[in-house]
Order: sequence, then structure tokens, then C-alpha cells
Amino acid sequence: MKTILIMRHGEAQAMQADDASRALTQLGLKQAKDMGQWLEQHFKIDAALVSPYTRAQQTAEQVFSFQSPQFVETCADIVPSGSANTATDYLETLISMHPEHQTWLLVAHMPIVSYLVDCLCPDTMPIFSTAAVAVLEYSEETGRAEFISMQLP
Repeated sequence: MKTILIMRHGEAQAMQADDASRALTQLGLKQAKDMGQWLEQHFKIDAALVSPYTRAQQTAEQVFSFQSPQFVETCADIVPSGSANTATDYLETLISMHPEHQTWLLVAHMPIVSYLVDCLCPDTMPIFSTAAVAVLEYSEETGRAEFISMQLP
């Protein structure tokens, strides 16, 4: 079994024309830092996929200030308008190519974070508050995961 952690970015600035460059607010930075500390206490993150959007990158930076995954990739598949099916296929491919990594973190956005959970755990589609983390236990044999919990900042 692998652990997959799906995290929504911290609170971001108000909507603007260039959605990709919206930064975290001070509260968003604190939320990301708090969750980074929680993650450090409960998981050793081996690998991470992070949306290229500024707010997701900033969230990951806060998490990575507590621990440094061996494998980190910026992934354009996990942007708000991305395809959860494509992203899940890519994640499953990476998991099979890197069997040494037990715990995977994805830092992304609504609504794709909810859709990712649903792809991995059919009929489970939680709504994520900012900086929330869904904890999944993933079986490579079945290609399915079990929703374990949702951690809030």
C-alpha cells in the first residue's frame, strides 16, 4: 500500500484576470506552514507533484520547509481546469516507475482535488477547505484507494 496525500493550496488572493499568478495571503502562508508541520509529524513524504500556479508552489514551499521529498515535479495536469483522469493516470504511472516512494503528495486546487479523490476512491468526493489534506491508502494491485481522513489547518 502507498499513501497519497492530496492537498489544496492555502488561502489565495481574490480572483483576478491572471488566475495562475494569484499568491497566498498571510493566512494562506500560515495555513500551509501549519499543514507542513502536521504532515512532518505524521508522514515522510517521498515524492510530490505540484501545480505550476503560484499559490500551489508557495504552499509546497511551506510544506517542504519541514521535509524534502526525494522526487518533486511541477505538474501541469493538476491545475483547476485539469483532467482528473489524466492526472490520476500520470500519478499511477509515476508510482509504478518509482516503487521506492511510499508516500506521495499532490498540491493542487479546487475542483481537481475533489475529482482526484473521486477517481481514486469512487463515490467519494470531499470538498476541500484551503490547505486541507485528504489522506488515501492506495493499492497498486487494484488501482483504487481508500479514503482515510481529511485534515484541516
